[in-house]
Amino acid sequence: MQVILSDVSQGPNGRALPLTSLEFHSGSAALVPAETERRPTVLGLIASGRMRPDTGTVRLNGEADAAGLRLRVALVDAPDVSDPAADVTVARVVAEELSFAGRLGTGRATRNVLAGLGLLEQARLPMANLPPAARIRLLVELALLRDGVEAVVITAPDRHGGDPLAWWQLAQEIAGRGYAVLVIAGAAAVAVIEAGDSGLTGSTTPVLNAAQNPASLPEGGDTP
Repeated sequence: MQVILSDVSQGPNGRALPLTSLEFHSGSAALVPAETERRPTVLGLIASGRMRPDTGTVRLNGEADAAGLRLRVALVDAPDVSDPAADVTVARVVAEELSFAGRLGTGRATRNVLAGLGLLEQARLPMANLPPAARIRLLVELALLRDGVEAVVITAPDRHGGDPLAWWQLAQEIAGRGYAVLVIAGAAAVAVIEAGDSGLTGSTTPVLNAAQNPASLPEGGDTP
């Protein structure tokens, strides 16, 4: 699958999201910078078909298909939209996500999922205490259990701290399994990845810079 955003923006004068263009497709991980607290979520909502942009187009395999995007693209850990509550236990999140995926969220099923991810000992931890890389891996793998999901949009993983290269490596691994992956993160995390990921693999889309993606401009600002 291929998703292309062309000159999308949101809000008066692009205040919520300035003009932004990007692409992500099956077997590729794309990394896009977006600054401020709100913009990663706004961009993630648009890229996954859950918000209509004020300008521009969003196309799935060349067609305008917001319903298809919502079915095929999972929005992962978007602040105030799809992120689990900080005080909910890891086991509870797994059980709920299994239910959303049409599976039985029993204790045994939950333990099997956590064991498969090496997180069984963290079952009773609040989500806020789960290490950042483990959190992103858990939420991505749970999202991929849903029927029809072919892509994930990982939103602002850098807000949890930790090493950006850890979740970027995860994004590449997921892309290597044939999924389309879009990661939206702050400029500082993107810079760390650019510096540390010296050999971009064939399954990786090069990082978009601020000129290509004005979402990295300060909130409320306009393109020079």
